Amino acid sequence: MTTSEAHPATPGQRPHPVSGGPIVQLPTAHGDFVAQAWTDLATGAEHLAVSSPLPATDGQAPLVRLHSECLTGDVFGSYRCDCGEQLAYALEMIHEYGGTLLYLRGQEGRGIGLANKIKAYALQEAGFDTVEANEQLGLPVDARCYKAAAQILAEMGLHEIRLLSNNPDKQDRLAQAGVRVVEMVPTEVPSREQNIRYLQTKKDRMDHRLVLDMEPAPAAGLGSGQVGFDHEQG
Repeated sequence: MTTSEAHPATPGQRPHPVSGGPIVQLPTAHGDFVAQAWTDLATGAEHLAVSSPLPATDGQAPLVRLHSECLTGDVFGSYRCDCGEQLAYALEMIHEYGGTLLYLRGQEGRGIGLANKIKAYALQEAGFDTVEANEQLGLPVDARCYKAAAQILAEMGLHEIRLLSNNPDKQDRLAQAGVRVVEMVPTEVPSREQNIRYLQTKKDRMDHRLVLDMEPAPAAGLGSGQVGFDHEQG
């Protein structure tokens, strides 16, 4: 087990306290990985680093994905978001090119929690977008914190990374915590009728780097007159 006693990532800051467990084999449908659980000692949240056992194949900085927990998308394959598909895409990229996926638990619904996310869904079905729904509930649009994630990356020796993300806010916040993002690697997956409004909201109101110039994938079980849903983290 390792416990954070590293020097501050930036001058004047103390490192965020994290503790890492043993490294174990993790064979998956996306290939063979190694996994290490990490505990945020300040909050008690438990995160999981899933890494390629091999170094980066192209000689560049390693790929890193910070993936916020999304029960509906990651486990149940919900089409209201693109989270599950981004998770699969990131694992495939990391298996092929090397790197780490850091699965951040406790960040459901961009940090508002599962119950509040479902409440936000209900508001979205009444016509609000993902930003407006959170505001109607009196909640932040994005309540996530990346201090523990940055410290875990530092503990793993990942000080310079290529970030698998469409969200420039992650790059900015990692930089503030002392992790240098040398490149943003897009993780856009094909849109669907059920999530096109959600993706458009992320592009227009949250500055996500999305193209959205392709026809969305066909909806499963929705009539052509039904609008797409909206909300998840990304």
